[in-house]
Amino acid sequence: MSAEPLATESEPAETEDEAQLFTAELIGTLILIFFGVGSAVLAGEFVGSFGIALAFGFTLLLLAFIIGPVSGSHLNPVVSLAMFLSGRMTFRRTVIYWLAQFIGAIAGAALLFLVARQVPGLRTSQAFGTNGFGYRSAVGLSTFGAIVAEVMLTFLLVFVFLSVTHKVTLVPLAAVPLGLTLAAVHLVGIPLTGTSVNPARSFAPAIFAGGQPWAQMWLFFVAPIAGALLAVLVRYLIHPHGERLFPGLATLSSGSAKGGTAGTTESGGAGPQGS
Repeated sequence: MSAEPLATESEPAETEDEAQLFTAELIGTLILIFFGVGSAVLAGEFVGSFGIALAFGFTLLLLAFIIGPVSGSHLNPVVSLAMFLSGRMTFRRTVIYWLAQFIGAIAGAALLFLVARQVPGLRTSQAFGTNGFGYRSAVGLSTFGAIVAEVMLTFLLVFVFLSVTHKVTLVPLAAVPLGLTLAAVHLVGIPLTGTSVNPARSFAPAIFAGGQPWAQMWLFFVAPIAGALLAVLVRYLIHPHGERLFPGLATLSSGSAKGGTAGTTESGGAGPQGS
């Protein structure tokens, strides 16, 4: 018998309106970047790594309460990727989430950059809360170490996302473990790589920082994607639900992703259930 979800999820009161889902993910990602990365850029000197970790965790916790019942409060392309691979979203819906997340992240970083430019003496060039390894890591973490760290940190975050719900959307109670997990991930990851676990979070600040962050950007796409794949695999091994591994790929290859076919959950429809 597989484990039950964190809390009982009712049938969807959520909208199937893609514009609303797009807006929710865009606004949510904007807020996460502005306050999370902003805590590092504007207040890092005063709050330290612990304060930055809490800023990310508390922001996700609050957003999961607010927009979790609408879109799931993914705010992270690899979380949406894991939902797709698990058969909970169609590929079309996943692409909508990705667009919203990257646009929201860039908008959040742009607003943060406007504020940062008003602070005398604040350095943004090749910094601005970007992620890095080697000489750009606080502890000088090697490339291999950064890959392992980002894979494992992303694995934990995505695994919790997959485990607290069997659908795309979130019940309010799920906000607590998600917020705590993101805070814990940052407590470990900030000295190592600055903590990415989110390609949109790494990409958007780098636009405004320029320089060396772009040379290392590949790692903060590859490692989080690998971590998400690992989370889907481990979730399947622990709670297989009698289904195939990566059912989302099966629907994509069969050409059924456009129609939201059986076995694929959109905004909260019937998906794989624990029993």
